[in-house]
Amino acid sequence: MLDDVAGARSLDLFAGSGALGIEALSRGADSTVFVERDPLALRSLRANLRSLGLAPPRAHVRERDVLIALQTARRRKETYDLVFIDPPYSQALGWTEELSAALPPLLGTAARVVVESDRRAPLRLGLELERERRYGDTSITIHRHT
Repeated sequence: MLDDVAGARSLDLFAGSGALGIEALSRGADSTVFVERDPLALRSLRANLRSLGLAPPRAHVRERDVLIALQTARRRKETYDLVFIDPPYSQALGWTEELSAALPPLLGTAARVVVESDRRAPLRLGLELERERRYGDTSITIHRHT
């Protein structure tokens, strides 16, 4: 669904095992910041990065809550070209307002935001919708920051 990601600075929120951010790196993204707070998911994420030889400056793990990570990124004046958001499906709707407010200052020109959520209770962001696909109960939306 995504075209070229070469050279992108990416952010993987609710990273879990890191699959989305790792895929971006494998397709040529310059770097990925992985944000995860669950201890079991963090173990899996770190093991996956180690096994693939991914480390700073290409891969950074931030062990914290998503909103705190976004506040930190804003203070550091970080920007991203590609953001992955894959919250637990049962919590997706609760993140709509907070992510819609927190993300725009962190998005570079023409940045894309990829959201995976339950199609019956999708996470909708206040960004331009570029594309949407449904796979069973899963909804994948790509938003573009203009």
